[in-house]
Amino acid sequence: MQVTKYGHSCLRLQHDGGVLVVDPGVYSEAEALDGADAVLITHEHPDHVNVEALTRALERRPFTVNGPASLTGVLGDAAEALVVVAPGESFTAAGVAVRTYGGQHAVIHPDIPVIENLGYLINDVVYHPGDALVVPDDVQVVDTLFAPIHAPWSKFSEVVDFIRAVAPRRAFALHDGLLNANGFGVLDRQYTALSKTEYRRLEPGTRIDV
Repeated sequence: MQVTKYGHSCLRLQHDGGVLVVDPGVYSEAEALDGADAVLITHEHPDHVNVEALTRALERRPFTVNGPASLTGVLGDAAEALVVVAPGESFTAAGVAVRTYGGQHAVIHPDIPVIENLGYLINDVVYHPGDALVVPDDVQVVDTLFAPIHAPWSKFSEVVDFIRAVAPRRAFALHDGLLNANGFGVLDRQYTALSKTEYRRLEPGTRIDV
């Protein structure tokens, strides 16, 4: 399986001829959706789902969109493609096995309502947690973790502890679209030093084998 990291929180996975895209948001490149056979969306925030780009892609090539029920209210016409999934479910998307975790977005502020959020373990290898730090408790080893390294809801120490708790073979930066060069320099150095695993940040468009 090959994974291409696109901007911010978007991944494109290719496996046995199938193309699975996770969280194609407004900070990611629309080309991530080209030829998609299925899409996974963790939650409704626009940095994780670009409704306009998703709708255009569906017009070119129909595919299934999997995500929480709350997406129904934000997807517009694209909601016709939505297959609602919940925490603790297993299903197949683009020919790849997927398991769901969590259920709620991390708290941004007590005055801001908490929305639904799903983490996805893909092919028992790649874990994308969306906007929450939920550790898969039924998995012995997560090979490749994409960790949300920066967000309005996150704290550096909590993300470090999350990476350590998941204990993947390697971790890559996710949710990095709001950072500049100064922030990348600081966080890359600190996560590398403290994550207790192989840590890297990938430039958008970089492809890795998993």
